[in-house]
Formats: sequence, C-alpha cells, structure tokens
Amino acid sequence: MDVMDYLRRCSASGPVVPGGLEPTLGTLKVLHEAHLIAIPFENLDIHCGQSLCLDEVALFKKIVLMRRGGICYELNGLFATLLRRLGFRVSLISAGVAHDHVHFGPEFDHLALLVHLADGDWLADVGFSSSFRHPLKVEAEVVQAFHDHRYRLHRESAYWTVQRARNSAWESLYRFQLQPHEIHHFAERCRYQETSPESYFTQNLLFTRATETGRITLCDRKLAISSSAERSLCEIQTEEEYRAVLIRHFGITLLPETRLRFYTSA
Repeated sequence: MDVMDYLRRCSASGPVVPGGLEPTLGTLKVLHEAHLIAIPFENLDIHCGQSLCLDEVALFKKIVLMRRGGICYELNGLFATLLRRLGFRVSLISAGVAHDHVHFGPEFDHLALLVHLADGDWLADVGFSSSFRHPLKVEAEVVQAFHDHRYRLHRESAYWTVQRARNSAWESLYRFQLQPHEIHHFAERCRYQETSPESYFTQNLLFTRATETGRITLCDRKLAISSSAERSLCEIQTEEEYRAVLIRHFGITLLPETRLRFYTSA
C-alpha cells in the first residue's frame, strides 16, 4: 500500500499533510474526519454484482486508486492498515448494529477499530454510515460532543454501546466488545451483507459522506443534504441526473454499462 497516495486521497477534503504524521491523538482526529469527508460509505458493488474483497491490495485499488468508497469491512479494514503504517497500534473489533435502537445484530455485523494510545483506547470508525467525526475515548458514560452531536459509550458487562443524543434521549447505534479480531473473521458476515435478501445492503443502494457542515446522503433515488442550519430532501427523477449527482457529491462515475434499477430506460 502506498501511504502517500492514501493520504492524498484523504487530503482532498481536509488539512491532511502528506508525510510527517506522528501516531498521536491529534493526527488520528485529523485523519478520521478527513477520511469521512473525502471517502463515501457506499454499496454500489453489491448492486452491480461485484463480490467484495477484503484483501489489502484489492481494497487499496478500489478505495484509493479508483476513488471509490465501500462498506464498513472495506473502509475500516483499509483505514486500520493506514494507521498501522503510520505507527499506531490498532485492533479490529466486532460490533452488532442496533435495530430500533434496542435490539442488536450478531457478532461481526459491523467492523470498527480500537486505537491504543498512551492515554488509553479510542474508538475509531470511518465505516459507519452516520459516524462520529472524531474518535471516541473508551470511557463509560462520558459525553463527547462534535459538530452539534453528542455521543457517549454506555457499558453493560462486557459490552460497550455507542449512543447518540436525540432530543432528550440516548439512541443506541451499535455495541461491541474489546476482543481483537483479524480481518478474515469478518468474511462470513460480509458475504451475508452482500448476498442475503434480508441484508439492508441488498435492499437499498446507498451513498453517504460527511461534509464540512453536515452530511450528504443518496439512498435509492432520495437525495438528502443537511447542515447544522437546514436540511433539504428531493427525489432524483432521471438517470442522467442520478449519474451527475454521484459525480458531483461523491466523486463516483458510473460506467456506461451500469444498470440502475430505478429507471426503465437504464
């Protein structure tokens, strides 16, 4: 993996200086937010019949050289490699995504990262569709605020639950344990996500990334653009407009032969 190319891929959206990055919390925060802004969470390959590959070489080619995005196993898997190359100590951890903010998916439903620094462990995640901007300190019940959002880690026995404040309540996003894993441990669940009719990713075509002030999300034909001040929602009417939206907001150019199920003319 070419670290400089990866850093340049991230620096398209933020103050990432290629080279001279020490494995500190400040560096981690800058890389984390820049990654979320520059590289989208997206599942296009699943809808194009392309099998996902968690091999480092394949991930680097897709995300960095082809300027694509990916889902959690891809984005966090490659981000972990980058951090390690920069001198960070990183563990891959398994998480179960919350359903209705109460029940949780199985182990390996989601891949997140623990970054081990001198002052403790930090939860990093550039592969969750609505992720926190900066890593979260792994401390129970401590409120951590970024960009008008508040988060905390709730601990119950061996499980830590990522929660986000919504109005006057806390909603759960996912829960995890601290046990480290290897990337191949996630392969079976990744295969489920890309092939099962029950998977969210086979049912919905999703592109989303953070912006300097909010988030842009394209789910099927619905485009949502939000900031701290306002939110707009519209439906993409034509295939031409859809392709233009992908280029403009996500830097993704569809191949001419790519078929979009939303449009009868595709």
